[in-house]
Amino acid sequence: KKASTYEAPARIINTASINGINPPMLETYAYSSSKAGMIMLTRHLAQRLATDDILVNCIAPGPFQSHMMAATLATLGDEIAGANPRKRIGQPEDIAGVAIFLASRASAYTT
Repeated sequence: KKASTYEAPARIINTASINGINPPMLETYAYSSSKAGMIMLTRHLAQRLATDDILVNCIAPGPFQSHMMAATLATLGDEIAGANPRKRIGQPEDIAGVAIFLASRASAYTT
């Protein structure tokens, strides 16, 4: 908060999941609920902190290769990729690009 200014707002970038917006095909109730909670927390903080020149955003990606997803993708990877609008699993560059944008001057009007 001390570092934020009107011209150069501070940033909070949360990470959730598309499963916090749309119910997933898997029965991951706690996961989906926690991601939905993160999205709502982001919305609350975005509204509250905007007047303090702090931008709050949340990235809600689709499936990515990870330790948590390894077994799922090994058995259902083609089906999961096929259900994605891009017909693929996310790559590290996909999420990095969004985070870099949200942390940059280019997103100074995005909250």
